[in-house]
Amino acid sequence: MLRIFRNAMLDKRITRKTFSFSAVAAKRYVIKDHYEFDQKVINSDNPVIVNFHAEWCDPCKILTPKMTELLEPSEEIDLAIVDVDDNAELVQTFEVKAVPAILAFRNGVVVDKFIGLVDANMIENLIGKLTKKKTS
Repeated sequence: MLRIFRNAMLDKRITRKTFSFSAVAAKRYVIKDHYEFDQKVINSDNPVIVNFHAEWCDPCKILTPKMTELLEPSEEIDLAIVDVDDNAELVQTFEVKAVPAILAFRNGVVVDKFIGLVDANMIENLIGKLTKKKTS
């Protein structure tokens, strides 16, 4: 917390302004292998949205920043990015047939998914579902 005080002798009054910044935010991971996936997604206490993408995929270049932007205010949902070219084992395990593919995990289980470039409302609905189920 940052506090700014004016000198009481100069001003004959004290003015106090308090600024508080929260450092808590959703976590964003770039998953490098199956082990890291297990640690950061399957074993996570928070729900995790997993974005299977590829560098050569034009829709992925639109969806990934949009997902990051929409999840930024959330402290309850994490985002994991999986490059399909570097993680063939995960692609096979989760039967990813096209990119971008979004899988939502809670307690290590896939609870929702969608494939392809979708609008912000669909992403917000997914975020809302994950948030509601966690708090209820």
